Amino acid sequence: MKEQKPHFGKKLTPIQRYLFLVAGTVSLGLGLLGIPLPLLPTTPFLLLSAYCYARSSRRFYYWLINHKHLGKHIHNYWEHRGISPRVKFGAITFLWVSMTLTAIFAMESTWMRLILMVVALAVTIHIAAIKTIRR
Repeated sequence: MKEQKPHFGKKLTPIQRYLFLVAGTVSLGLGLLGIPLPLLPTTPFLLLSAYCYARSSRRFYYWLINHKHLGKHIHNYWEHRGISPRVKFGAITFLWVSMTLTAIFAMESTWMRLILMVVALAVTIHIAAIKTIRR
């Protein structure tokens, strides 16, 4: 993979570096939560984490972009502006399974079930519209 050069920018104060480090870690946590939770996006949070880590810690930045599982999502987006068919299929499948189970077992209101299905449809359209990377 082509190495994405980070923008380390101007020298930050220790407090600024600490705040970027905390923001990157929170963003990474939200990105990790987005893997099993269908409405929480993973890639945007990983991209934000990479930016924050590039501003605060080279060690954390290089760890993230070279991570066996997480780094490939960042590289695919930076290099190709898209996601792989496997990721797309997995995201849409998990979305519909989780939303359907939630609608059946956790919602009593027909309106709430309908809203969940509309949200699932909208997210599916969004995911389908993202460029598919073919290798």
